[in-house]
Parts: sequence; C-alpha cells; structure tokens
Amino acid sequence: MASFAQWISGARPRTLPNAVAPVVAGTGAAAWLHCALWWKALLALAVALALTVGVNYANDYSDGVRGTDDVRSGPARLVGSRLATPRSVLTAAVCALAVGAVSGLALALLSAPWLIAVGVVCLAGAWLYTGGSRPYGYAGFGEVAVFVFFGLVAVLGTQYTQALRVDWVGLALAVATGALSSSVLVANNLRDIPTDAQAHKITLAVRLGDARTRLFYQALLATAGVLTLVLMLATPWCAAGLIATPLAVRAARPVRSGRGGPELIPVLRDTGLTMLVWAVAEAAALTLAR
Repeated sequence: MASFAQWISGARPRTLPNAVAPVVAGTGAAAWLHCALWWKALLALAVALALTVGVNYANDYSDGVRGTDDVRSGPARLVGSRLATPRSVLTAAVCALAVGAVSGLALALLSAPWLIAVGVVCLAGAWLYTGGSRPYGYAGFGEVAVFVFFGLVAVLGTQYTQALRVDWVGLALAVATGALSSSVLVANNLRDIPTDAQAHKITLAVRLGDARTRLFYQALLATAGVLTLVLMLATPWCAAGLIATPLAVRAARPVRSGRGGPELIPVLRDTGLTMLVWAVAEAAALTLAR
C-alpha cells in the first residue's frame, strides 16, 4: 500500500506549475483587456490542476503496465515500483480527469458552449499521451502536445473565457508559456533517454539525442526570453518578466554542463519555478499597466 506521501509524489507536484502558470498568464491577458474575472480564473485553475494530476496518474498507470518504469533514474513511480496496484492508480487518474471535466463543463457553459469540444480534445490528449494502443508520447510528440495544451489552449482559453476574445498579447503569452512548459518535459525526457530508449519509448529526446536535446531545452528558455521583450511593446511594465532570468540560468546550468541522471531532477523544479515566477510577473505587469 502506497503511503499518502507516495500518492502525493505520484501526482508529480514538480509539474503543477505547468497548470498554474498558464491560468495566471491567461488571466493577466484578460486583465489587459479590462475583463479579468476572478471566479472564472479559479474555475480555469481547477480544470488545469485536475487535468495535470489526472495526466500524471494516467502516465504512471500506462507506463507502469507497459514496463517502461521498471528501471528509472528519476523518482519512483507508483505502478512501476509496485507501490500501488495499476487499478488503484487508474482510478485516481479517472477521478482527477472527471473533476477536470466537470469544472471545464461549468466554465464552458458559463462562457461559450463550443468550448466543450475543446475540453473533449484535451481529455483525449490527456489519455492518449501514454495510453491506448499507439500513444503519441512514445512517438516523440509529447513536447508538441504540451506546447499546444499547456500553452496555446490553456492561456488563450483562460483569456477567452474571461474576455470572450483573444489578442496578440495573449498569443505571445501563450507561446512563451508553451515553450517554458515544454522545456519541463524536455528536461524530464533528457534525464530518461537511456531508460526510455531501452523500453522503446521513443520520445523527442531519444530522437534528438543527448547533445541536441540540451540545445533544444536552452532554445525553449530563450524563446520565452525573446517574447518577454516583445511583450514590452504592449507595456514597458512587461520587463518585470525578466525577474525570472536568474531562475532560468540556474535551471539551465546542469543541462549546459552535461549533467545526467538524478543530477537533472532539480532542473524540473527550477524550470517550473521559472515559468511560475515569469507568469506571475507578466500578469501583474499587464494588470498594473491597465
């Protein structure tokens, strides 16, 4: 029986900034349009957190039953380490995804019913990442999905549900958030290249190889930095996003220095913190500027 702490660890709390940051950024974009609504922001946050936890448990289940997590250099997984039964982890995943679905349905009905279709696509993307007979996460498309769902969909969706429109500021925030969110997955997959290749999980990192994956990670961080400068065209206050630069430098240091295995685990934490601090700074800047 897994302990409570192990279940919390199984939810992969280091990835939760991927859920919080897009909602914060999207709410800042809505504030820029004078349309921020705190209660819709909270609903969007509930959707994002529930789906992220659901995806993490679903990945734990699917990777565990496939044997992908039998040998790992990162934190132990519930199914792969035999800490919990596959059925119990699958139940946790379904419950979390159901909470996200209900919250998303309420948000869509209160904003624009056509968003229900977007929610269905998000749920399908959550399960098919490592689930199903041909998971796209095993074919190198995980980073693309993270960019789309945790960047474009999450940020622009949050802005739209509050303002009922999007603009170029929201798009710039969405692309930057997507790049930062993808960099978290890139760091994770960089660490797991040897074991993923052995388990025939062909992630983008496996396809690129170690050296090019490290360059790709740094390019994603740089993309967010460039877009921060672009956002200063909307208001100079957006320079506040540069406050996250020291965190980004710290996150990239192990990647640039060639560290591997468990030594890359802090990169996930620091990249997530970079994204969260950046999103809060940009949202505050856009809110104050208006």
